[in-house]
Amino acid sequence: MKRWNYSIQLEDESRVAKAVARDVPVSPKKLVNLARVIKGMRLEDAKEFLKQVIEKKQPVPLWRYRGKAAHHRGVSERWEVPQARYPVKAAKHMLKLLENLEANAENKDLDIGSLRITHVGVHKSYTLKRYMSRAFGRSTPKFRKLSNIEVVAIES
Repeated sequence: MKRWNYSIQLEDESRVAKAVARDVPVSPKKLVNLARVIKGMRLEDAKEFLKQVIEKKQPVPLWRYRGKAAHHRGVSERWEVPQARYPVKAAKHMLKLLENLEANAENKDLDIGSLRITHVGVHKSYTLKRYMSRAFGRSTPKFRKLSNIEVVAIES
């Protein structure tokens, strides 16, 4: 059986809260830009940002995978990137992971108000390969990509 480890190793584990989500049914392409935005934020600010993304009030800037994406007002002043999208499904899974991180921090008796996200890792998981039958004996691939997400927050 495969053993899972975090991609970041810390020396002082007493002030650190961690959370991981395996095999999330969202493509890593959708999660990479979202992870880049929330890295460095306080935990409460990141949760509020994700709630605004779910409500489609705040777009997520696209540094990677931005081909043919529309420009959004207000994004270029804050992040110097004009292209943005609203990855609602990815934001829901990331918000659930941050709530799990908060519960882990409470279990370790850490101060929730002073938690700062220092590491967000998005890694490709396996791909579910399916085929849909079509006319004249042909078929079309329907591949479903999964992701692994890990979040680490340090009490400052």
